[in-house]
Amino acid sequence: MATQALISSSSISTSAEAARQILGSRSSQTPTRKASFVARAASTPPVKQGANRPLWFASKQSLSYLDGSLPGDYGFDPLGLSDPEGTGGFIEPKWLAYGEIINGRFAMLGAVGAIAPEILGKAGLIPPETALPWFQTGVIPPAGTYSYWADNYTLFVLEMALMGFAEHRRFQDWAKPGSMGKQYFLGLEKGLGGSGDPAYPGGPFFNPLGFGKDEKSMKELKLKEVKNGRLAMLAILGYFIQGLVTGVGPYQNLLDHLADPVNNNVLTSLKFH
Repeated sequence: MATQALISSSSISTSAEAARQILGSRSSQTPTRKASFVARAASTPPVKQGANRPLWFASKQSLSYLDGSLPGDYGFDPLGLSDPEGTGGFIEPKWLAYGEIINGRFAMLGAVGAIAPEILGKAGLIPPETALPWFQTGVIPPAGTYSYWADNYTLFVLEMALMGFAEHRRFQDWAKPGSMGKQYFLGLEKGLGGSGDPAYPGGPFFNPLGFGKDEKSMKELKLKEVKNGRLAMLAILGYFIQGLVTGVGPYQNLLDHLADPVNNNVLTSLKFH
């Protein structure tokens, strides 16, 4: 058996050598027609950013434009709102991403501000007359109000004017990043120049503690912010539903549930006031 194997291997080597000589002579006779035996592998498409990220109900279409470059991008876009070529493309995708960040920040402030009076009132840190559920502070006049220094309608108009001014300047910075640093604003314009990215202006007013000094930490902070912003937006929706269904504030709902979870839960609270 060993002898046969040696004979076979030698014959294979001899055949291979003969083939090389034949091919070499042919190539020398026809120099204009060179044969190439180099096997080329198929080109591999470049890996998109965040390709190893977890996906939430992503589709092939959504992954064609949600490549993981945005903070908190998990390919979730069932309505195709961010699709630049689909039916949802009537809104600028960058504006949608920017709007999510801004609304998430407002929601985080609102979620804390709505529940803080209840918590501080229960702790005895503020007078009972000011420890009101959020919907009894005047935001929904039929649900109750508080005696402020002005009536609710005057306060509403004043708040609209102030917020409208702030939102107008924010939109100007979106349309032309850095423009707010060139407009006079009580000598504070130097701190309003921004970073070139309207969603993350930075500077002494918007990042006084200097978070995110390197790219890695900034990326982590952006992801945490958008996650907490989404959670806060859901919390605000929960506040509305809880107030409508239970007639009390979210903190009181929590206390009631902890005191008697069997009789104070979602199923037992399904009645509208």
